Amino acid sequence: MGCRETTFLFLSKSYAHMPTTTERLKQSVLSSLPKAKKTVIWLLKIIIPISLGVSILQYLGFIDLIAGYLTPVFSLIGLPGEAAIVFITSIFMSLYAPIAILTTLPLSPREITILAVMCLITHNMIVETAVQSKTGSNYAVMFILRVGSSFVAAYFLNLLLPAQMGTSSVTVDAANYDTFLQMLQGWLISSFWLIVKVVLIITGLMMLQNILKEFRWLDVISRSLAPLMSAMGLPRSTSFLWFVAHILGLTYGSAVMIDAVENGELSKPDANFLNFHIAVNHSTLEDTLLFAAIGVPVLWMIIPRFVLAILIVWIVRLWHFVWQKQKPVTENY
Repeated sequence: MGCRETTFLFLSKSYAHMPTTTERLKQSVLSSLPKAKKTVIWLLKIIIPISLGVSILQYLGFIDLIAGYLTPVFSLIGLPGEAAIVFITSIFMSLYAPIAILTTLPLSPREITILAVMCLITHNMIVETAVQSKTGSNYAVMFILRVGSSFVAAYFLNLLLPAQMGTSSVTVDAANYDTFLQMLQGWLISSFWLIVKVVLIITGLMMLQNILKEFRWLDVISRSLAPLMSAMGLPRSTSFLWFVAHILGLTYGSAVMIDAVENGELSKPDANFLNFHIAVNHSTLEDTLLFAAIGVPVLWMIIPRFVLAILIVWIVRLWHFVWQKQKPVTENY
């Protein structure tokens, strides 16, 4: 057999053993399921107890009690004391709960806008900060950053927003429970739908990530977003995760983020820089639309968070640069 025939036979066998597109899709889907299951269980172990605890505290009136002590602080940023109830609730729960409470308060469109930006930064913070901690950031630092950033954003919005901002279309009613059993029943129903949502979104997202990896579409996304990442002070390796965080948020995007760090696709220092940005600015799509539905201006919710997040990342980069320059001098002493 000649050299040409041997080469042809070798190539024929190689192509014969190459997986088809359908096989590659199937393998991508199947390999995503164990990782999705692991992340879903980890998330629900955090979400379910916290949501139950907060529901009980709300029913017993402890949230209102804590909020009462924050009234003087909120007056400094142009908000009445009642706004503290919404803010405290947002820290522990997703945005649906604080929005439901917000709609029962006599707030002006201007006050609702300031409070909306604060809640967009701090919502569901216990769970989301745990996600950031698992990807390499310090829990306390992320927690303080988000609370502090929300007040910084509110302070400047109070200075910049026009006195009159039209009208808001607040139409949602808050749930009120007469008995503990009613509260528990309401919590069980909402928790059931939350579990369904978490399972479906995280499983679907892990499948999508594996498919994008398999067909090398992740590289295309990363390359297209690379200039934007550089302008914002973020490593180019964070492009896809930044995209996921802005579309789906931290809770539902956690599966992809944790998987990327655990597999070594993203270093913990790079993940930490990303966390400083998305701590303040994430879930630009869904969460923004929730407040837009009750009349909050979209640009006033998006632009302040983007500007603040970019400034924070560049300040952190500057701090790292100065600290690295001073480190050898410190070691000599």
